[in-house]
Amino acid sequence: MKTEIVLPGSFEQEKHWYPAALSATIHPMVTYFMGLGTERIIERYCHLRPTVKRNVLRELLTYKPQFYHLSGADLLHVTTESGKRQMVIIENNSCPSGQKSMPLRDDLDEMGGYQRFIEETFKMGLKRKRMISGKLAVIYDKNYMEASGYAAAMAESFGEPVYLVPCYSDAPDNPVKVENEVIMIRDEEGGWIPIRACFRYLTQQPWNRLPLTSRTHIFNPVITCLAGGRNKMVADKAYAMYNAELAEKGLRILTPETIWDVNKEEIPFWVKKLGGKAVIKVPYSNAGQGVYTIVNSAELDEFMKLDFRYSQFIVQSLIGNYNWSSTGTSGKFYHVGTVPDQRIESYVLDFRMMIHNTSTGYKPINIYARRAKKPLVHNLRKGERSWDYLGTNLSIKKDDGSWDSDTSRLLLMDRKGFNRLGIGLDDLVEAYIQTVLSSIAIDKMAINLFNSKGKFRKKLFQSLNNDPTLINEIMP
Repeated sequence: MKTEIVLPGSFEQEKHWYPAALSATIHPMVTYFMGLGTERIIERYCHLRPTVKRNVLRELLTYKPQFYHLSGADLLHVTTESGKRQMVIIENNSCPSGQKSMPLRDDLDEMGGYQRFIEETFKMGLKRKRMISGKLAVIYDKNYMEASGYAAAMAESFGEPVYLVPCYSDAPDNPVKVENEVIMIRDEEGGWIPIRACFRYLTQQPWNRLPLTSRTHIFNPVITCLAGGRNKMVADKAYAMYNAELAEKGLRILTPETIWDVNKEEIPFWVKKLGGKAVIKVPYSNAGQGVYTIVNSAELDEFMKLDFRYSQFIVQSLIGNYNWSSTGTSGKFYHVGTVPDQRIESYVLDFRMMIHNTSTGYKPINIYARRAKKPLVHNLRKGERSWDYLGTNLSIKKDDGSWDSDTSRLLLMDRKGFNRLGIGLDDLVEAYIQTVLSSIAIDKMAINLFNSKGKFRKKLFQSLNNDPTLINEIMP
């Protein structure tokens, strides 16, 4: 794909939403939640959790991130054998998709969340910033539908052309380079144009194409990826560090039980410790790639035969059906699943809560859910792949390296899709709180990875994530 110049007035809804989402009517409960406001959320949450102080939660919900401006958390709706339901964070995403899957809140709000992000986050974030002379850009390697939507909304908001630039990890001749800490893009004549600010939608090893520090303002900057938005290893350490701060405040980031810094040969030991059922993750992959569910020795043997680019992994407790979930130190969690359909079948689902930084703190901007391919069963038959029952990601990587989506498993926030989720207002609030807490944890980690002079603390990062392949990939 070539660099495009996107002009003001070029936004067309049909290009930036899935057809089903564009024609859907948003569920009243979702509309109500999105307009609830900080104070009512605080009152409701603290009423149900008396140990949480209102002023503490207000401070968190009005937190002003330094780096992490747009965040998308994936959560599982789980329960215990005693019936205690929770929203559990499985990962946080620094280049989250979601705009194309969210029904419009208002038919007159033609650019939806694209415009909301550009006006309330991107444009607001550039105010009072020292800006170099240059153009605006959206730089992407995936999800053209949304990347182009951001570019069109940006062109409309700023009243100037915006460059929409493809930049792939393995491409031999990318139209992007860095010169004197300024991002430059190549135009049609082969000249190089400085960029004063850009929205970054690089999902695959973004640290090997864009710098950690830049005179070009980047949303989100690459440090958010290394600090946890694209790095599950450091993310879990960020959550643990922030949970230590939150403990006395009655709050906690909820995650599956996680073991860090695991070498491949150690994996069978940790799987055994979790009862023979576990999830193994390549920490720096995304879009459902590099995630392996293990429920028996055959799946573990199959995993151990694979070769990997990186040397370290994380191992997490597996959440499945009650009869085949991991038993960790906190007991056993299992999926609530979708409401049974007419065939009396229920599916594993995950829930994406997308938030953005505004003048009054993190606010929800998009919500959607995804279900697994096969309905959840009480017992897996021999030879069946557990991923078919647990994997929810819609992204499909094709043989030529391009991406597609299995939209048949997308659950929209419309009347039909939302009702299938089996969740209510308090579950939405809990998902929002968990997303905010996990995003603050990553932002705090990103802040700690720079010294007082704004230089990347490479030795500190290496102590947190000592994977030589990853370290060598980071752009100097």
